[in-house]
Amino acid sequence: MAARTKARKRAVDVLYAADLRGDDPIETLRERVALANPPVPDHAVRLVEGVAAHAGRIDELIEEHARGWSLQRLPDVDRAILRMAVFELLWADDVPDAVVIDEAVELARSLSTDDSPAYVNGVLGAILDTEVPTSSS
Repeated sequence: MAARTKARKRAVDVLYAADLRGDDPIETLRERVALANPPVPDHAVRLVEGVAAHAGRIDELIEEHARGWSLQRLPDVDRAILRMAVFELLWADDVPDAVVIDEAVELARSLSTDDSPAYVNGVLGAILDTEVPTSSS
């Protein structure tokens, strides 16, 4: 498994745990970094910190594009995956959009329901179509 793929999974783990407990993702991240079991890659730290910094806008976009679902009705793991991927799509210029979406879909395939990969793909595709200038895709 590639380093960034592992980092994305670790970021989703942190975001998911924080969401389930109703905790601040940065605090959960600090706990995980301190434990270092397993170690938290730098890219995972960047992703969690980015999601926390842009949480309001990220959640607005997911809510806007999550056809028929409120943010709170989404499966917890899907919410974590979408938050991480939206941050990476919009604020991480060093990762191609197609890679972000493919990685998010794979995480949904391995961590969530049978319907989640297609749903995650659809939400991220809609966000990409409306929020990312075509010159940067």
